[in-house]
Amino acid sequence: MSASKWQGWLVGLVTLAGLLVFAPLTLYVWASGGGPPAAPPPRAALEDVRVTGCRIDPASRRVVAAVEAAGRVEGPGAYVVTVEFRDSARGRPGGRTARSLVRIPGVAPAATEHAEALGPVWPPGSTPWCGPAEATFTPDPPPTPTAP
Repeated sequence: MSASKWQGWLVGLVTLAGLLVFAPLTLYVWASGGGPPAAPPPRAALEDVRVTGCRIDPASRRVVAAVEAAGRVEGPGAYVVTVEFRDSARGRPGGRTARSLVRIPGVAPAATEHAEALGPVWPPGSTPWCGPAEATFTPDPPPTPTAP
């Protein structure tokens, strides 16, 4: 036999071996359909909170931000929200900015809870802007069963 004939047989045997290995694997992946649909990824906690009001307390001249948090489907929990206070809606270099933390505990699914964040003393003649800068959600631990 000539060398080219052996090369032809060798190419044919390698192709057949490849089909025997990869065809069942391809059929398995195709038939499995990728498995059950994956659960959607959890939302960022910042999407669940918003600042609904921003005012200056007349007695203390401190900024007060009204914050609300919407419950999650995953279950009850608590939010810790960082509220930012600035002198304009767009942050500008050298502009006045401050931050305050507010905790909103016991937010049940499909419920909306409210809290107030207390900011710095604000100078007269300027209007503050309040907005959420960061937020974290911590689910409540599951209840422990009690013995009768």
